[in-house]
Amino acid sequence: MNVSDRLYGEQEINEPVILELIASPAMQRLKGVSQHAFVSRELEFSRFEHSLGVYFLLKRYGAPLEEQIAGLIHDVSHSAFSHCIDYVIPEGSGQKQNYQDKIFSEFVLNSEIPSLLKKYDFDINYILDDTHFPLKEKTLPELCADRLDYSLRLALTAQKLTAQKMGRRELDEVLNGLKAENGLWFFANLALARRYAILFSDLNRNFYAHLLAAGVYARTGAYLRYALEKNYISHDDLYTTEADVLEKIAVHHAADAEAQRLFEKMNDKTGFTNNPDDYDVVIHLKSRAVDPYFKDGEKLKKLSAADPTWGVALAEELKPKEYFVKFTC
Repeated sequence: MNVSDRLYGEQEINEPVILELIASPAMQRLKGVSQHAFVSRELEFSRFEHSLGVYFLLKRYGAPLEEQIAGLIHDVSHSAFSHCIDYVIPEGSGQKQNYQDKIFSEFVLNSEIPSLLKKYDFDINYILDDTHFPLKEKTLPELCADRLDYSLRLALTAQKLTAQKMGRRELDEVLNGLKAENGLWFFANLALARRYAILFSDLNRNFYAHLLAAGVYARTGAYLRYALEKNYISHDDLYTTEADVLEKIAVHHAADAEAQRLFEKMNDKTGFTNNPDDYDVVIHLKSRAVDPYFKDGEKLKKLSAADPTWGVALAEELKPKEYFVKFTC
């Protein structure tokens, strides 16, 4: 199987277990789940594309096959509209945006994935234990394959969001300067580490933790909550695709003016402000920042150790963001 990936170029997949996982219903569903919940349609890519990207990255840097498998399936528990789920159900948390992580093991165990892995003699419990896979997943502000892929993938399409323009040549420089040894990601030098960290912060401030995201999450969340309350959709429907969910709700628009109104507002990306003195809803957003390692002679050093000002900025940027959203139309 040959895949043309926008970030890593032409990729060949010939490992049978990977091919079967890619073809599985759990993975194929992710083609209909957007990475950013429609925050910006022109910058959107699917959870499926990102999941393949994590697999390609782990494979490129020599991670064991078990870790490649874990990377490939790491997003199967995402609902339609991705992190919007954290603004729809009571169990969600906008500050952490981690509902999909909470249900991941249960979701996988109830899918076809365990039987598929058993066919190839892989232990599902081993695959589900992230302590085995330090390249695949780490908590902020550490680097991991998941974080590297989604940020670089967005950077490729989000030129206007970043102070550092990351075209094909610049992205290749970052990827070629990225190293992995003993379960740790690091950059070849301080300049590359700083460059990537600043890029990541640009993406966070101008996209992940921006007012635009707060407004979109608020309005998409309101539309989906309303549909759930009216029984136009069920919780299980949220684990189909976005197109399926929207189609199922849309049949009620003609008879339900409020559903139609909420749908129209969900698609408005400009009709809100941040106003602590006059607001309709308070929205919290997870805020992201990284503190990469780099090679300093024969030693590894963190960016914050080489640049103490980065450590100060890092602590501030990792704090969840709070927006007092006022809808202006």
